[in-house]
Amino acid sequence: MGTTSICRRGFLKTSAASIAAIGVPTIVPSYVLGKNAPSNTLRIGCIGTGRMGHGDMNACLRSGLEPQTNAHIVAVCDLDRRRVEHAKQQCDAIYADKLTDRPGPTIEMFEDYRELLSRDDIDGVTISTPDHWHALNAIAAVESGKAVYLQKPLTYTIAEGQKLVAAVRKHNVVLQTGSQQRSDRRFRLACELVRSGRIGKLHTIRVQLPTDTGTGKDVAMPVPEQLNYDMWLGPTPRMPYTEHRVHPQADFSRPGWLQIESYCRGMITGWGAHMFDTAQWGHGSDDSGPVEMEASGEFPSRGLFNVHTEFQAEGRYADGVKLLASSGKPAGVTFQGEAGSISVTRSSLTAEPSGILREPIGEGEVHLYQSDNHMQNFLQCIRTHEEPICPVEVGHRSNSICVIAHVAMKLGRKLRWNPVTERFIDDQAANALLDYDHRKPWTV
Repeated sequence: MGTTSICRRGFLKTSAASIAAIGVPTIVPSYVLGKNAPSNTLRIGCIGTGRMGHGDMNACLRSGLEPQTNAHIVAVCDLDRRRVEHAKQQCDAIYADKLTDRPGPTIEMFEDYRELLSRDDIDGVTISTPDHWHALNAIAAVESGKAVYLQKPLTYTIAEGQKLVAAVRKHNVVLQTGSQQRSDRRFRLACELVRSGRIGKLHTIRVQLPTDTGTGKDVAMPVPEQLNYDMWLGPTPRMPYTEHRVHPQADFSRPGWLQIESYCRGMITGWGAHMFDTAQWGHGSDDSGPVEMEASGEFPSRGLFNVHTEFQAEGRYADGVKLLASSGKPAGVTFQGEAGSISVTRSSLTAEPSGILREPIGEGEVHLYQSDNHMQNFLQCIRTHEEPICPVEVGHRSNSICVIAHVAMKLGRKLRWNPVTERFIDDQAANALLDYDHRKPWTV
């Protein structure tokens, strides 16, 4: 929380007390007093208001209106002026509809995230930008003292993730990774059952991820007047503009960059960050990871789109547990043990034998961190300064598996990984892929 924010809140409380003390007649609206008064309201900025940004902004809007949370969005930021204007309009409309007894917050629009972060009265930010921007946005936010809700995958590279973890610990701020499956009862229960030994000794974890499809048209086009395209490219090389590289101007929901390797690694991180996170949670290795990884992937000619499509990967943890991953439906995780198995997706939780699910978790068994609303958990942790359900180290380690699998795909051989040093063992070519040369001035 910035110094200005503290002074603002203290000023409001002191002013009210002073007025009462000197007997100045005044009528104070009820919303100015009490636990949900403006002086007690968290102030949030949203960086990135596209597809995922729109969803995170809505989650923050609605969670913040809950009395126990009491948070308002006061700033929105995007490199596309149409998107940021649309975001402000939506926030204004919801606040006008819901805050019928008080004026809504004044929402400021920004193009440059650094200008938003310079506001000392903002307590936290959501960051929902393309993957190649995550580290830059988040480290700058952390260094400005803001709490951060950061969309997964945590960062584009493992080296970026290490730097973000260090920054969060140095500045002692709250960071919630947007791995919202941790706030889903099905995934929590699956992991509790596995870690409580209900399927016997765990020997295999199977992960299935969706497959990217389609073709991107690589046709140079004029840069739209409302888009700061050079800044959008950020740390990546300068490339000719085309809609499919960024996002179709007529459709906020269909970004093309998700299938372009300079900005995203494809489904291995897009959905892998979620499912490998569940694998880690159920295995009990949130602060570690596999020690081996072998993978292969298909990289067919698809025009501008060049991320992998079908893939297969096999990893191994130090305790011998296998981690098998592949393209397939439905996206989910299966834990296999000597006495049974548990499978979980976003729509189902099943077990073999089925009786595993019917017996409650006992008092002496494993009970994991419980959150039923990922954004609300983040906002509450800003107030308490407790660790959220998916803190920075957890998001980093889950993403690291995705990146390790991707590197194995690209090199086409088995890799040995040291989870302590976070380096590949005796493999200079693999270690060279732990980061990339960022285009100046966008370095971390």
